Amino acid sequence: MGKFVKILALLAVPAILLASGDNAAAEQYFKITGRHTDFVPRLFNFILLAGLLYYLLANPIKNFLKNRTDSIAKELEEIEAKRQQAKNSKIKAEEMLKEAKTKAIEIIEDAKKEAEVIKTNIKKHAEQEVVALEKIFNDKCEIERRKTLRETTVNVLDENISTEDIPLDANKIVQIVTKEVA
Repeated sequence: MGKFVKILALLAVPAILLASGDNAAAEQYFKITGRHTDFVPRLFNFILLAGLLYYLLANPIKNFLKNRTDSIAKELEEIEAKRQQAKNSKIKAEEMLKEAKTKAIEIIEDAKKEAEVIKTNIKKHAEQEVVALEKIFNDKCEIERRKTLRETTVNVLDENISTEDIPLDANKIVQIVTKEVA
């Protein structure tokens, strides 16, 4: 900023000094050139200065502006690419989230089905075991009943029938056995 003020002061001071001049300078100019104003030479000098400045500064200014435009365009393209990449990443993340939710629901449903199948299998197996245990129990009860009946019959026969009782008739044996069994 300080450099800009110095350059402006260097250009403005001579203009201010020349503007404060008196009419004597204007009369002297009229005597030398025959004209009342110096508009044409000043216009010529201005056009010459403008052309010289254009010749010297046009390409560097154009290059500077073009480079600035290109750099801004590159920055915008990079920002747009990053924005698009972020947008794509967001879309992928949302899709992955949906897939994960779907898989979680499927896993829960599969676990429920599997639990139901296991429950049914355990129930079926337990019922089969109960039936088998009841059959075994009934078989053992029947075996014990027969064994007890056999032992009772043998005891009754051993106690009540002796060699002397052999001539007994069949009715008497039936009565003795019935009496002991009942």
